[in-house]
Amino acid sequence: MPAITPYLWFDGNAEEAMRFYTSVFKNASIKTVRRNGDVISGTFQIDGQEFMVLNGGPQYKFTPALSLYVNCETQQEVDELWEKLSAGGSVQRCGWLTDKYGVSWQIIPAVLAEMLEDEDAERAGRVMEALLQMDKIDIETLRQAQAGADNG
Repeated sequence: MPAITPYLWFDGNAEEAMRFYTSVFKNASIKTVRRNGDVISGTFQIDGQEFMVLNGGPQYKFTPALSLYVNCETQQEVDELWEKLSAGGSVQRCGWLTDKYGVSWQIIPAVLAEMLEDEDAERAGRVMEALLQMDKIDIETLRQAQAGADNG
């Protein structure tokens, strides 16, 4: 099976972005940096997923039409990634954010899919209703909604 590698286009700050992303994620490293005076391109990995970067200039910008989905196991992981990746960027509803480079991310707890697929449609509906009110996702609030508890 062929490997699919995201290729990210930056405007002069590709090396800075690689350093930032590899500092945010625990299992991450810069693999290559190609220079011709300044950095032209490079590669880095996060949890075994390779990314390529290019300093291509100002012609193209990132949009939320493509986002990087991070499946988080714990609330602590959600909180840490949310804080680091949203710093200098902007936040949106339902776990979406745009980092300071313009890259869109979804910081999503793994348990969310299970809650939204609950066989009890009312329980799943309450989870969705609670989710739609959140920027950063809070697992405990979703659990309370699923159970039917008053979220105050």
